Amino acid sequence: MKTYEMIYILDASLADEAKEAIGKKFEDVVTSKGGSVVSVDKWGVKKLAYPINYKNDGDYTVMTFEADGAAVKELERVSDLSSEVLRRMITVKA
Repeated sequence: MKTYEMIYILDASLADEAKEAIGKKFEDVVTSKGGSVVSVDKWGVKKLAYPINYKNDGDYTVMTFEADGAAVKELERVSDLSSEVLRRMITVKA
């Protein structure tokens, strides 16, 4: 298994409970595919470099996890279907 980092930006206007539920959903995807979440680092609400979907602020979170390629593909699929996710990026941690 490789170590990955996923940074995702959520709509800042969401309630805290909704943000927690989305983060939990991403963690559940990793664990259901046999991976493990190493850490979750919440950066908080920051101003975006440019507006995304007419939003100027986003809530940034970095999730570090260990998984195989199937888990990454499923995580990409699930995050792309979530309308609350403004942007996401998954990279291999070297």
